[in-house]
Amino acid sequence: MSRVGKKPIGIPEGVDVKIEGNLVRVKGPKGSLERRFHPIIKIKIEDGTVKFERPTDLPFHRALHGTCRALVANMVKGVTEGFKKELEIQGIGFKAELQGKKLTLTVSKSHPVVYEVRDDVKVEVPAPTKIIVSGIDKEVVGQVAAEIRGIDPPEPYKGKGIRYVDEHVRRKAGKAGAAQG
Repeated sequence: MSRVGKKPIGIPEGVDVKIEGNLVRVKGPKGSLERRFHPIIKIKIEDGTVKFERPTDLPFHRALHGTCRALVANMVKGVTEGFKKELEIQGIGFKAELQGKKLTLTVSKSHPVVYEVRDDVKVEVPAPTKIIVSGIDKEVVGQVAAEIRGIDPPEPYKGKGIRYVDEHVRRKAGKAGAAQG
C-alpha cells in the first residue's frame, strides 16, 4: 500500500496548479513547470490540495501512484523554493571557471574541458574549487550536476576529481610494495 501516494500536496500561496487531463501545470514565483502523467492515475484539486487516486492495488498502479505524487510535490517545491546541488573539486591545480554559459574545468585531463550550461539551470562558481547548480526542475538540476561530475569523477586512490559536497569517497590502499627478489 503506497503511503506516499495517499498524502495530499498542499498548494502554497502564490502557486497556481492546473490539471488538464493527464497534463499538470504548476506556476509559482520562480517559474513554471509542466509534465504529462500516466492516464491511469487520477489527479484532482480539492480544498487547496492536490490528491491522487489509483484504480487498483496492482503493484504497477501502486508504484505509479507514489511516483506521480512525488513528481508533483517536486514541481510545487521547485517553483517556490528551487533545487540546488553543490559540487567541489579536489586536486592540486584543479579549478573551474565560468564565462557566460561555458563552464571551463581544468582537471586531470591534458586539456581544459568546456561544458555548455543549459538555459533552464543556473551554474555559479563562487570559488575556483566550488560549483553550485540550481534551478526549478529537480530532474534537470540533478542531471546537469551528474554530467559535470562525470567529466572527472573522484578516483579512489588519492580522491582527486569532482564530487558532490556531501559525497563520501571510499579510499583504496595503493601498492603494498614490490617483492624483494
